[in-house]
Amino acid sequence: MLTRMGLLKKKSEWSIEEFRSHWLLRHGPLARRLSGLRGYVQNHIVNKEFKGVDIPRDAEEYDGFSQLWFDNDAAMHAAIATDLGRALVADESHFIGDLRIALVQEDEIVPPANRQSLVKYMSLLTRRGNITPERFCSEWKGPHASQARALPGVRGYRQNLIIERQVPKGAPVGYERLPIDGVSELWFDNEGACVAAFASSEGRQMVERARDVIVTFTTYLVEAYVIV
Repeated sequence: MLTRMGLLKKKSEWSIEEFRSHWLLRHGPLARRLSGLRGYVQNHIVNKEFKGVDIPRDAEEYDGFSQLWFDNDAAMHAAIATDLGRALVADESHFIGDLRIALVQEDEIVPPANRQSLVKYMSLLTRRGNITPERFCSEWKGPHASQARALPGVRGYRQNLIIERQVPKGAPVGYERLPIDGVSELWFDNEGACVAAFASSEGRQMVERARDVIVTFTTYLVEAYVIV
Protein backbone atom coordinates (compact mmCIF):
# COMPACT_ATOMS: atom_id res chain seq x y z
CA MET A 1 0.00 0.00 0.00
CA LEU A 2 1.26 3.48 -0.92
CA THR A 3 0.63 6.26 1.61
CA ARG A 4 0.74 9.83 0.35
CA MET A 5 0.52 12.73 2.78
CA GLY A 6 -0.18 16.36 1.90
CA LEU A 7 0.94 19.31 4.03
CA LEU A 8 -1.51 22.11 3.30
CA LYS A 9 -1.45 25.86 3.80
CA LYS A 10 -4.54 27.83 2.93
CA LYS A 11 -4.50 30.80 0.59
CA SER A 12 -3.80 33.93 2.62
CA GLU A 13 -7.06 35.61 1.59
CA TRP A 14 -9.15 32.65 2.81
CA SER A 15 -10.31 32.46 6.41
CA ILE A 16 -9.63 29.20 8.21
CA GLU A 17 -13.39 28.55 8.30
CA GLU A 18 -13.67 29.02 4.51
CA PHE A 19 -10.65 26.79 3.94
CA ARG A 20 -11.96 23.98 6.11
CA SER A 21 -15.47 24.18 4.65
CA HIS A 22 -14.28 24.03 1.03
CA TRP A 23 -11.81 21.24 1.72
CA LEU A 24 -14.42 19.09 3.44
CA LEU A 25 -17.61 19.88 1.53
CA ARG A 26 -16.33 20.56 -1.98
CA HIS A 27 -12.95 18.89 -2.39
CA GLY A 28 -13.72 15.83 -0.29
CA PRO A 29 -16.73 14.64 -2.32
CA LEU A 30 -14.73 15.09 -5.54
CA ALA A 31 -11.85 12.99 -4.20
CA ARG A 32 -14.24 10.29 -2.99
CA ARG A 33 -14.99 9.42 -6.63
CA LEU A 34 -11.31 9.03 -7.61
CA SER A 35 -10.59 5.60 -9.12
CA GLY A 36 -8.08 3.47 -7.24
CA LEU A 37 -8.26 5.52 -4.04
CA ARG A 38 -8.29 3.04 -1.14
CA GLY A 39 -8.50 5.56 1.68
CA TYR A 40 -8.62 9.29 2.25
CA VAL A 41 -8.52 11.19 5.54
CA GLN A 42 -8.55 14.96 6.00
CA ASN A 43 -6.88 16.17 9.20
CA HIS A 44 -8.09 19.70 9.93
CA ILE A 45 -5.82 21.55 12.35
CA VAL A 46 -7.84 23.03 15.20
CA ASN A 47 -5.06 23.97 17.64
CA LYS A 48 -1.42 24.81 16.88
CA GLU A 49 -0.54 25.23 20.56
CA PHE A 50 1.03 22.26 22.32
CA LYS A 51 2.90 22.76 25.57
CA GLY A 52 3.38 19.16 26.63
CA VAL A 53 6.86 18.89 25.07
CA ASP A 54 9.66 21.41 25.62
CA ILE A 55 11.32 20.78 22.26
CA PRO A 56 11.23 23.73 19.80
CA ARG A 57 8.62 23.88 17.06
CA ASP A 58 9.54 24.34 13.42
CA ALA A 59 9.03 27.81 11.96
CA GLU A 60 6.73 26.40 9.25
CA GLU A 61 3.05 26.23 10.15
CA TYR A 62 0.34 24.30 8.32
CA ASP A 63 -3.46 24.35 8.21
CA GLY A 64 -4.16 20.70 7.47
CA PHE A 65 -2.77 17.30 6.54
CA SER A 66 -4.22 14.89 3.99
CA GLN A 67 -3.65 11.15 3.92
CA LEU A 68 -4.35 9.14 0.77
CA TRP A 69 -3.83 5.42 0.24
CA PHE A 70 -3.35 3.67 -3.12
CA ASP A 71 -2.38 0.10 -3.97
CA ASN A 72 0.87 1.30 -5.53
CA ASP A 73 2.59 4.14 -7.38
CA ALA A 74 1.11 3.15 -10.75
CA ALA A 75 -2.45 3.26 -9.35
CA MET A 76 -1.82 6.70 -7.90
CA HIS A 77 -0.49 8.14 -11.18
CA ALA A 78 -3.32 6.53 -13.16
CA ALA A 79 -5.89 8.15 -10.88
CA ILE A 80 -4.30 11.59 -11.18
CA ALA A 81 -4.20 11.29 -14.98
CA THR A 82 -8.01 10.96 -15.25
CA ASP A 83 -10.38 13.87 -15.92
CA LEU A 84 -11.45 13.73 -12.29
CA GLY A 85 -7.83 13.75 -11.17
CA ARG A 86 -7.18 16.87 -13.22
CA ALA A 87 -10.32 18.48 -11.78
CA LEU A 88 -9.02 17.79 -8.27
CA VAL A 89 -5.68 19.41 -9.09
CA ALA A 90 -7.51 22.46 -10.46
CA ASP A 91 -9.61 22.68 -7.31
CA GLU A 92 -6.48 22.50 -5.14
CA SER A 93 -5.16 25.64 -6.79
CA HIS A 94 -8.44 27.36 -5.91
CA PHE A 95 -8.19 27.10 -2.12
CA ILE A 96 -4.66 25.86 -1.27
CA GLY A 97 -1.81 28.35 -1.23
CA ASP A 98 0.99 25.85 -0.58
CA LEU A 99 0.84 22.07 -0.98
CA ARG A 100 3.80 19.85 -0.14
CA ILE A 101 3.76 16.08 -0.56
CA ALA A 102 5.45 13.35 1.46
CA LEU A 103 5.39 9.69 0.54
CA VAL A 104 5.73 7.67 3.73
CA GLN A 105 6.29 4.21 5.12
CA GLU A 106 3.53 3.63 7.64
CA ASP A 107 4.01 1.62 10.82
CA GLU A 108 1.10 1.18 13.23
CA ILE A 109 2.57 0.74 16.72
CA VAL A 110 -0.71 0.84 18.67
CA PRO A 111 -3.76 0.29 16.44
CA PRO A 112 -6.39 2.86 17.46
CA ALA A 113 -9.91 1.62 18.14
CA ASN A 114 -13.09 3.73 18.00
CA ARG A 115 -11.23 6.62 16.36
CA GLN A 116 -14.34 8.76 16.13
CA SER A 117 -14.50 9.04 19.93
CA LEU A 118 -10.80 9.89 20.36
CA VAL A 119 -8.77 13.07 20.00
CA LYS A 120 -5.88 12.97 17.56
CA TYR A 121 -2.51 14.71 17.52
CA MET A 122 -0.11 14.84 14.58
CA SER A 123 3.55 15.79 15.00
CA LEU A 124 6.28 16.66 12.49
CA LEU A 125 9.75 15.48 13.54
CA THR A 126 13.09 16.83 12.27
CA ARG A 127 16.34 15.14 13.28
CA ARG A 128 19.39 16.98 14.54
CA GLY A 129 22.12 17.81 12.02
CA ASN A 130 24.54 15.30 13.52
CA ILE A 131 22.01 12.45 13.36
CA THR A 132 21.98 10.35 10.20
CA PRO A 133 18.70 9.22 8.63
CA GLU A 134 19.61 5.65 9.54
CA ARG A 135 20.14 6.48 13.21
CA PHE A 136 16.91 8.49 13.33
CA CYS A 137 14.98 5.57 11.87
CA SER A 138 16.60 3.09 14.25
CA GLU A 139 15.90 5.25 17.30
CA TRP A 140 12.35 6.16 16.28
CA LYS A 141 11.25 2.65 15.38
CA GLY A 142 13.12 1.07 18.28
CA PRO A 143 13.38 2.70 21.74
CA HIS A 144 11.02 5.58 21.00
CA ALA A 145 8.27 3.29 19.73
CA SER A 146 8.56 1.18 22.88
CA GLN A 147 8.38 4.26 25.11
CA ALA A 148 5.39 5.68 23.23
CA ARG A 149 3.59 2.35 23.51
CA ALA A 150 4.00 2.56 27.28
CA LEU A 151 2.55 6.09 27.62
CA PRO A 152 -0.33 6.11 30.12
CA GLY A 153 -3.66 6.43 28.35
CA VAL A 154 -2.38 6.17 24.78
CA ARG A 155 -5.13 4.74 22.55
CA GLY A 156 -3.30 4.71 19.24
CA TYR A 157 0.12 5.44 17.78
CA ARG A 158 1.28 5.43 14.16
CA GLN A 159 4.67 6.35 12.71
CA ASN A 160 5.06 7.66 9.14
CA LEU A 161 8.68 7.66 7.95
CA ILE A 162 9.15 10.06 5.02
CA ILE A 163 10.86 8.42 2.04
CA GLU A 164 10.10 10.90 -0.80
CA ARG A 165 9.33 14.61 -0.94
CA GLN A 166 7.67 16.98 -3.43
CA VAL A 167 7.81 20.79 -3.10
CA PRO A 168 5.51 21.89 -4.57
CA LYS A 169 3.31 18.92 -5.39
CA GLY A 170 4.69 17.08 -8.41
CA ALA A 171 8.26 18.41 -8.08
CA PRO A 172 10.57 15.87 -6.39
CA VAL A 173 13.11 17.51 -4.06
CA GLY A 174 15.83 16.57 -1.63
CA TYR A 175 15.74 16.66 2.14
CA GLU A 176 16.81 20.31 2.36
CA ARG A 177 13.56 21.52 0.75
CA LEU A 178 11.35 19.61 3.19
CA PRO A 179 13.50 18.85 6.25
CA ILE A 180 11.02 16.62 8.05
CA ASP A 181 11.92 13.02 8.82
CA GLY A 182 8.69 11.65 10.18
CA VAL A 183 5.06 12.33 11.00
CA SER A 184 3.57 10.74 14.10
CA GLU A 185 -0.10 10.22 14.93
CA LEU A 186 -1.25 9.84 18.54
CA TRP A 187 -4.77 9.16 19.81
CA PHE A 188 -6.08 9.75 23.35
CA ASP A 189 -9.49 9.76 25.02
CA ASN A 190 -9.33 13.54 25.41
CA GLU A 191 -6.91 16.48 25.59
CA GLY A 192 -6.45 16.08 29.33
CA ALA A 193 -5.31 12.49 28.87
CA CYS A 194 -2.66 13.63 26.39
CA VAL A 195 -1.33 16.32 28.75
CA ALA A 196 -1.22 13.80 31.60
CA ALA A 197 0.62 11.25 29.45
CA PHE A 198 3.45 13.64 28.57
CA ALA A 199 3.62 14.88 32.18
CA SER A 200 4.03 11.32 33.49
CA SER A 201 7.42 9.81 34.28
CA GLU A 202 7.13 7.69 31.12
CA GLY A 203 6.36 10.77 29.05
CA ARG A 204 9.22 12.80 30.51
CA GLN A 205 11.68 9.98 29.87
CA MET A 206 10.50 9.67 26.29
CA VAL A 207 10.87 13.40 25.63
CA GLU A 208 14.31 13.48 27.29
CA ARG A 209 15.58 10.72 25.01
CA ALA A 210 13.95 12.28 21.94
CA ARG A 211 15.71 15.59 22.61
CA ASP A 212 19.05 13.92 21.80
CA VAL A 213 17.80 12.93 18.34
CA ILE A 214 15.37 15.58 17.10
CA VAL A 215 15.77 19.34 16.84
CA THR A 216 12.10 20.26 16.29
CA PHE A 217 8.86 18.59 17.35
CA THR A 218 5.83 20.39 15.92
CA THR A 219 2.53 19.07 17.24
CA TYR A 220 -1.03 19.90 16.16
CA LEU A 221 -4.41 18.89 17.52
CA VAL A 222 -6.49 17.83 14.53
CA GLU A 223 -10.04 16.86 13.67
CA ALA A 224 -9.90 13.85 11.38
CA TYR A 225 -12.56 13.33 8.71
CA VAL A 226 -12.67 9.95 6.97
CA ILE A 227 -13.67 10.63 3.36
CA VAL A 228 -12.91 7.15 2.00
